[in-house]
Amino acid sequence: MLKPHGLITAVGVLAILGGYAWWVNRHPAPETPPTPAAPKILSLTADQITSIHLSKTGAEPIVLNKAPDGWQIDGAKPLAADSDAIAALTGAVSPLTADRLIDEHPQSLGAFGLDTPSTEVDIATKDGKTQKLLFGSDTVSGSDTYVKLDSDPKVYTVSASTKTTFAKTVNDLRDKRLLTLNSDKITSLTLTAKGPAIEFNKNSGGDWQITKPRPLRADGTSVDDLVAKLKDAKMDITATPAAADFAAAAKVASATFVDDKGPQSIEVRKSKDNSYLAKSTAVDGVYKVAADVGTAMDKGVDDFRNKKLFDFGFTDPSKIDLGGKLYEKTGDKWFNGSTQIDAGSIQNVVDKLRDLAATKFPDKIAGEPVLTLAVTWGEKSKVDKVTIDKSGADYIGVRDGDAAAYGLEAKSVDELQKAIAEIKPFQAPKADTKK
Repeated sequence: MLKPHGLITAVGVLAILGGYAWWVNRHPAPETPPTPAAPKILSLTADQITSIHLSKTGAEPIVLNKAPDGWQIDGAKPLAADSDAIAALTGAVSPLTADRLIDEHPQSLGAFGLDTPSTEVDIATKDGKTQKLLFGSDTVSGSDTYVKLDSDPKVYTVSASTKTTFAKTVNDLRDKRLLTLNSDKITSLTLTAKGPAIEFNKNSGGDWQITKPRPLRADGTSVDDLVAKLKDAKMDITATPAAADFAAAAKVASATFVDDKGPQSIEVRKSKDNSYLAKSTAVDGVYKVAADVGTAMDKGVDDFRNKKLFDFGFTDPSKIDLGGKLYEKTGDKWFNGSTQIDAGSIQNVVDKLRDLAATKFPDKIAGEPVLTLAVTWGEKSKVDKVTIDKSGADYIGVRDGDAAAYGLEAKSVDELQKAIAEIKPFQAPKADTKK
């Protein structure tokens, strides 16, 4: 039973809660005002911009113009501009949003360092208009900078990094590539380094082939790696080697590419201090380059040859002829005639064939045949035929229709022969007789 003082306490609590609820209903909490949107200083898109003029106190102005084939830096000798550097500039004003609006009608711009702006950016657009963006001094915290449009009295703050985006030199903005190649349109490459010149051409299927010093299968990955290394080769603009330095250096290699715009060439030499120097037909001057550019070029024809005896790669074969014994795949099952073959044992052979590769390239084919192999693969049922000869302790692989000899490691041939000998018929798993 509730005691009298307990009842009084409960009634009091209910009265307080009821009074609070009545007060809340009569005095609802004011709505939180929405956060005002950050004011936009410029609302442009990158594709509208046709020219950017950068002026910074104590530095020569830089004029960037958009040409049909890309941006360029104007000057006595126009320079191609770096596409990523230009994207940073255009992206900074597409749009340019302020952190805060400081003053709509300032009585004096001196307080903001905008009476004599440290940086001015003039941005011309397709409609023939030009916007002048003025950067003043940094705020007390140093994290923001005062900024305004020349045509608008309002003063804003933006992140100090925005001003830094426009505080660039010609070297910051220029295209530093030594070759301006369109990698998707390269049709041929000639490399002169170790031994005779090597000429690579793409066949009708878009695959690289060696055409000189004689027709040979090319390792497409190795050729692509060389193309990528040279396409991305950048000049070191912190160093200033002279033409005499280049002339005195030892020649490492030269390469000539042909793409949809025509031929471009690069030559690399190694100086006495082991630095690599390069010059190209795409840009004037001599430049230092990274050592890996020189080492990527300093190779002979065997470095770019396809060492694999079979071309099926990671494609699953549909037929395998092993010395006249034919194995065919139906669905996910292998058969020799009407006999189903153990999938694991035949897969072991497929793996060994896939990995079969030359460790050297002998000058001529010699020896007695010990294995004849044929693999059918791909949608067009391409057939790779290979004969493996033995000459003393050496094994030599010969592809049908290929005059080259592929020197094979004895271990790999022995393992292949062992895998072939271990092919066995399929055995269904025994039923579980346990009850």
